[in-house]
Amino acid sequence: MTYNNSKPMKLAIALLLLIAAVTVSGEGDANANANNANTDADADAAKEDENKSYEFPEQYWGTYYDPSDIFCGKYDCYKILGFDHLTWGTSPPNKKDITQSYRTLSKRWHPDKNNDSGAEKRFMKINKAYKILTSKSKRKEYDYLRDRSDEYFYKYGSVMYSYAPKTDTVFVIIILLIAFSAFTWFAQKNRWQQIANRAVKDAVEGLKAGEGGSTESIELRRKAEEINNKNQKELGLDTMFAPVKNKGKGKKTKKEMRHFENEQLRPIIEELVLEIQDFGAGFHQPTWRDILVVKMAYWPISIGKEVAWLAKYYSRRLTGKELNDAEKEVLTRRAVGPVAWESANAKSRA
Repeated sequence: MTYNNSKPMKLAIALLLLIAAVTVSGEGDANANANNANTDADADAAKEDENKSYEFPEQYWGTYYDPSDIFCGKYDCYKILGFDHLTWGTSPPNKKDITQSYRTLSKRWHPDKNNDSGAEKRFMKINKAYKILTSKSKRKEYDYLRDRSDEYFYKYGSVMYSYAPKTDTVFVIIILLIAFSAFTWFAQKNRWQQIANRAVKDAVEGLKAGEGGSTESIELRRKAEEINNKNQKELGLDTMFAPVKNKGKGKKTKKEMRHFENEQLRPIIEELVLEIQDFGAGFHQPTWRDILVVKMAYWPISIGKEVAWLAKYYSRRLTGKELNDAEKEVLTRRAVGPVAWESANAKSRA
């Protein structure tokens, strides 16, 4: 008996073809999905790169040896405008390409259109790169010095350190004026204090005029004795200084009593000397006039007066006129100094 298997064979072949078609279709869909996924990933990566280049374009600006900031500083002028000298081959960007790129980037980074904190500096770099690359001479020199740092150094030198002012100059000047004004005030206070200390010392020791005592120290001693005498009377004591016994040695000696008397007067004299505002010859307690800023305001007036006096003085000398009393006084005061002049009486000055 003959068995005909052509029909089952056809069915089997058809089934195999169907399975193969489904498999191929599935692989095609998978490949398509993979390709779509890769395309989406590439698009996302490109978008991310674009965002980075928009937010931080400096990372794509390359590098260049330009420490003296003759061209674009540490950045590559070409890459600032979106060109790469390593990839353009024999077709470098022309002036039209550079101008087109510059216009696009300048619109993006113009401070009036971009509120980013670094927009202004980026716009300035873009503008400078455009000026360098659109100038035939500058661009030629820029291209020539790209790989010739030694020739750049020979022509422009190298800046190892660069110091830029970080504080407003006006603010610094104001601070210095305040500091120097305070210094002049305290310097004047110190001048007065030195004379005051000397007056207190002489007054406490009771020095007379012939012993080196000044008019101020003698007057301080007199006033201090009057005040102390008044205080003693209010306390019911008959003498200005009651005898004080020296423990274990009876009464004090005259020298010890003198020392005791002087120490009793010292605090009174120290209070009285504070009332003396001016010892003369510039030794006065500081006032607002001793502040440097105020002195500087008076400098033009002082200089003007001095120039006018000198002009009048020399004009009189040229005409052969003799010194008048005012000129004699000025010249004498300058010769002996302000301290000696102020301390002298009218007869000595004459």
